[in-house]
Amino acid sequence: MAEITLLEAVNLALHYEMQHDDNVVVLGEDIGENGGVFRATVGLKQAFGCKRVMDTPLAEALIGGITVGMASQGLRPVAEFQFQGFIFPAIEHLVCHAARLRHRTRGRLTCPAVFRAPFGGGIHAPEHHSESVEALFAHIPGLKVVIPSSPQRAYGLLLGAIRSNDPVLFFEPKRIYRTVKSHVENNGIALPIDCCFTLREGRDITLVTWGACVVESLQAAETLANHGIELEVIDLASIKPIDMATILHSLEKTGRLLVVHEAVKTCGVGAEIITRVAESAMCLLKAPPKRLTGFDTIMPYYRNEDYFMIHHDDIVNAARELMEGWQ
Repeated sequence: MAEITLLEAVNLALHYEMQHDDNVVVLGEDIGENGGVFRATVGLKQAFGCKRVMDTPLAEALIGGITVGMASQGLRPVAEFQFQGFIFPAIEHLVCHAARLRHRTRGRLTCPAVFRAPFGGGIHAPEHHSESVEALFAHIPGLKVVIPSSPQRAYGLLLGAIRSNDPVLFFEPKRIYRTVKSHVENNGIALPIDCCFTLREGRDITLVTWGACVVESLQAAETLANHGIELEVIDLASIKPIDMATILHSLEKTGRLLVVHEAVKTCGVGAEIITRVAESAMCLLKAPPKRLTGFDTIMPYYRNEDYFMIHHDDIVNAARELMEGWQ
């Protein structure tokens, strides 16, 4: 079984689900003939035809509205936005319709739709191509938000998202689209989209992260282990709903919490996690929890992008401060 990239795992999951469920359709800008801007949907039109793989106009509001309509009538559409920063014209359909359809119709209608979008920085692109605004959508009741960090989780979580009867925002960290590879078995087994994943066990610090930051977090854990500090690394994966049970179970062991995310600091998902810990498990903490995040600025252009991004050394230093400042 050959190793594949996260991008190829997304494509593999789409192929599998379209083969096994005729109600699954895919739509977006240039996804048919060209396979999308990152080639995530390459080969789908050839395999399933233009009635199930639809190129749309360059109109995100139209994509959002059509997707909600399809989902309300028994299809399971998977819509692609070329970048997360392009999703804003469709927000009315996501917030006012997709998220509320089950409630508004008292359960008569549901919206089993997936809205895919690449997100995050690190590819030297302008700001609308590099944003991380997962917290914005996590604030909306009725929406689920999922972010994979590896090919295996991209495959299993996308299957789980497509099979969900409620709308899912599926954000793919494009910085690791092609740089992270692993073996993925094309077995059709979905991963739960309401759980996080403990990737490394440790005794000293619980590090919660997601998306591309998982890569640097695991690297930092290796470095710190050589200096006697053991990090327990948790991939949040499900931004909404948050699996607090796994996080609290880890804190029972470590007593220290470090949340790492690329998105800006203010009102980020890290703040939500820390608040929930403070509300229900303050007694577990040996030290105040710590956040390592992006700056409260618009994503800079590529010459300054490196200053905004979180690096291996940043995580190492934050973990050392958490240990050394509060023994």
